[in-house]
Amino acid sequence: MFYNGYHFWGMHLIWWFVWIVLLFWIFATPYRIPGERRAKDSPLDILQKLYAAGEINSEEYQDRKKILEGDAK
Repeated sequence: MFYNGYHFWGMHLIWWFVWIVLLFWIFATPYRIPGERRAKDSPLDILQKLYAAGEINSEEYQDRKKILEGDAK
């Protein structure tokens, strides 16, 4: 009924494989879409990246973090 030689629902078995691989590639491959709007990094995120990269030391990180969080006294 649905199987006639190597044809399934009117398509050859190889075409089913091609469509499945193509759909997997489109939906499962992570990539950025050109022109996509993204949320910008918050100042705290930028501060954490600077600290992780070693551009600022621990004291400077803590001081700036307090300022950003509004807990500076």
